[in-house]
Amino acid sequence: MTPKLLNPGPVSLTDRVRAALGRGDMCHREEDFAALARGVLERLGRVYPEAATSHVPVLLTASGTGAVEAMVGTLVPRDGRALVVANGVYGERVADMLRAQAKAHHVARSAWTAPMDVAEAARSLDGGRFTHVVAVHHETTTGRLNDLDALGRVCVARRVPLLLDAVSSFGGEAIRFGDWNLAACAATANKCLHGVPGLAFVLVARAALAAPGGASSVYLDLYRYVDEQARGIFPFTPAVQALFALDEALRELEDGGGADARRARYQALSARLRMGMRELGLETLIDEADLSCTLTSYRVPASISYDALHDRLRGAGFVIYAGQGDFHGSVFRVAVMGDLTTADIDRLLAAVGDITGASRGPGSRRSGPP
Repeated sequence: MTPKLLNPGPVSLTDRVRAALGRGDMCHREEDFAALARGVLERLGRVYPEAATSHVPVLLTASGTGAVEAMVGTLVPRDGRALVVANGVYGERVADMLRAQAKAHHVARSAWTAPMDVAEAARSLDGGRFTHVVAVHHETTTGRLNDLDALGRVCVARRVPLLLDAVSSFGGEAIRFGDWNLAACAATANKCLHGVPGLAFVLVARAALAAPGGASSVYLDLYRYVDEQARGIFPFTPAVQALFALDEALRELEDGGGADARRARYQALSARLRMGMRELGLETLIDEADLSCTLTSYRVPASISYDALHDRLRGAGFVIYAGQGDFHGSVFRVAVMGDLTTADIDRLLAAVGDITGASRGPGSRRSGPP
C-alpha cells in the first residue's frame, strides 16, 4: 500500500495530477510547450486575484528554497541591506542565503517557539537604512503561521518592500499583497498547490522589476526569465513533466473553488486532527491558535521514541515528519496537504491510539467533509 504523506511536501497526489505526468514527451522549445507554459503562468498569477495585475509569476526548475534564493538574490541590490525577521529554520536559511551572496543584512531573531519579533523589526527599520524586509509566512519548523498583518503594517508605514517566503502557505493561507507592501513572494508546486517536486516560482511586483537587479547567479536571476516566459520560453531546460502536473493541479484547484476553498478544507482537516490528538492526550509544540491550517507540530509522547512512532505509523500507511534542529527526536509534524480525506485522518488517529495505548473514547468519530 502506498503510504499517505503527512510531511509538508511532497504531498500525496490526486489521481488527476498523477495521470497528468503521463501526457507524453514534449520539447520545451516547441510552440505546444510554450502554450502550456503560458497557461500555467496565467493560472499561477490568478491564484490570488489581488495579485493578478500587480505581480508577474516567474517559474523556475528548482525547489522552494531555490525560489527563495532567487527572490532575495535578484531583488535585494548588491549595495542594499535586508532585515530578516526569523523564528525558525527557514528564516535562518534566508540569512544564510544573504551571507552567501555577500549582501548586508541584519536578523531580528526570536526563539523558534516564539512569534516573530515585530517590535524589534520596527525598531531596526527606524534605526537604520534597509532596502527590504524578508520574512517567512508559515514557519514549518513549528507550524506557526507568522503574523504578517502586523509585519506588513510596519512595512507599509515605513515604505520598505517585503519579500515573503510563502513556500508552504501559497494556495493554502491568505496572502495580502497590497496590505503587506509585498514586492515578491516565493513558493513551490509541491505543497499547497498539490503538484510534484521540481518546479518553484516567484510572484514579483511589476514595480519591483523596474529596479536594477542584484543577482550574483546566472541561473537564479529572475530578470533572465521574465521577458522570455511572457512568450512561454524558459532560458534553461525546465522540468517538463512537473509542468504537466502543475497545470493539472492548478486546474483542479480552480475546479475545487480556488485557494479560499482549499484553505477551508485544510482548516476542517486540521480541526479534526487536533481534536482527535487532544483526546489521545498528545500535546502540540506551540499553541493551536498560532498554527497554520496546513501543519501541526506535536511533542513525541514519553512512552515511545520518534523513530518507533514513525516506523509503526509507516506500517499503518502514514508518513509523519521529524522535528528539526533541537526538536529532532522530541517533535513530530503532521501536514494535511495533498490527497487526504477525513477518513484518512480518522485512520491516522486510530493508529496513533493503538500505538500509544490511548483511547479517544465513545462518540469520537465526527462527521465532516469527505
